[in-house]
Amino acid sequence: MKKNKEELIQISKQIRKDIVEMLTESASGHPGGSLSATDILTTLFFNELNINPKNPKDENRDRFVLSKGHAAPALYSALARRGFFDPKELTTLRKIGSRLQGHPNMNEIPGIDMSTGSLGQGASAAVGMALAGKVDKKDYRVYAILGDGELEEGQIWEATMSAAHYKLDNLTFFVDFNGLQIDGDITEVMNPAPIDEKFEAFGWNVLSIDGHNYDEILSAIEKAKNHKGKPTVIVCNTVKGKGVSFMENQACWHGAAPSKEQCEIAVKELGGDR
Repeated sequence: MKKNKEELIQISKQIRKDIVEMLTESASGHPGGSLSATDILTTLFFNELNINPKNPKDENRDRFVLSKGHAAPALYSALARRGFFDPKELTTLRKIGSRLQGHPNMNEIPGIDMSTGSLGQGASAAVGMALAGKVDKKDYRVYAILGDGELEEGQIWEATMSAAHYKLDNLTFFVDFNGLQIDGDITEVMNPAPIDEKFEAFGWNVLSIDGHNYDEILSAIEKAKNHKGKPTVIVCNTVKGKGVSFMENQACWHGAAPSKEQCEIAVKELGGDR
């Protein structure tokens, strides 16, 4: 059953609390990019994706690839809250023997369609899945979330060129455009802008939205589904660390875990107690 906008907002708050608490417990991980991608993931997992936790390998399911694999905490929370595994397992993030390591592992965790972490490779895998869907005459759709810093990888553009060449209109990329990567402002590290014009030049249907506005996210997904003959990229303007005031727009929170005291503050801001 699809969730309405107000329900999606409440789920996103829970996912953000999960992210902060998981990283505090593990004392390592990537909060900034997990929080910026949360609203996109929430929309996909609780409104859009044709998936079934009781049959995670259904050959007719929609596919999802988290190409920016370091945002795994957001994906783990979405999967757990969607019913793929017990949310209590979230507290094991990055611990020895846990299935929930720093990057997603498709061989260990139900609901994960591709192991990711080496930036750029997830996008190529998503293109392969979409091409397989066309060859096999399947109706499933493929979605992938890419980081804006990840666009500095040359493999991204090879995948992008290939997707347009094969007219993969069953494929949608989301670019989590928060403007920051581990070394700072993306325009100063290795400028990928203008992102929209680059994808357009590569033959993609391009949409630009507020990546935290559920009306815009939902509308863009529908437009992507109805656009024929081209893959679609949705460039999502987001805020790194979204939802936690002291993390927002701070590159230092790309890969740093909050302390217990900071976790308490963050969880209260998100509307609850730890």
